[in-house]
Amino acid sequence: MSEQSLTISSVEADLKSIAFTTRLEDFVNWGRKNSLWPLPFGTACCAIEYMATVGSHYDVSRFGAEVVRFSPRQADCLLVLGTVVEKMGPVLKQVYDQMLEPKWVIAVGVCASSGGFYRAYHVMQGIDNIIPVDVYVPGCPPTPEGIIYGMLKLQEKITKGGIVRARDTHKIAR
Repeated sequence: MSEQSLTISSVEADLKSIAFTTRLEDFVNWGRKNSLWPLPFGTACCAIEYMATVGSHYDVSRFGAEVVRFSPRQADCLLVLGTVVEKMGPVLKQVYDQMLEPKWVIAVGVCASSGGFYRAYHVMQGIDNIIPVDVYVPGCPPTPEGIIYGMLKLQEKITKGGIVRARDTHKIAR
């Protein structure tokens, strides 16, 4: 009987010494990381590559980004795919503003990242002039593997982030 009581008391002591190591923030970020709802803002050839990424061969749903939404109020990840001209800038900003927090942005391709080879007055030289960008995916056009890699980098960033995410609050007049 004393051996049994000794065993029970040692188990109780072990249970009391175990600390709850997972914080609520880590749990919430894990859920956000594994359930991205992307909104494709496709304007050029990068959008075709994204279509291949969502297709059965590459199957981005394996990484938790299958639920593609075409409404900014239902999406949390904005993928800007291709060239953004100056007239489209205010539309992109409005789509971004309509998204609920937390929200993330991936600039896919060199045209969205830096204007690409279009050095003209009508092409925006990078979407980071009007909205904050979390991940840049290089390429012209980027491969589906590159787009998946960009999504994995965004997932790493979400894992490190907090529940309430502080955004860059720079306002650019357009």
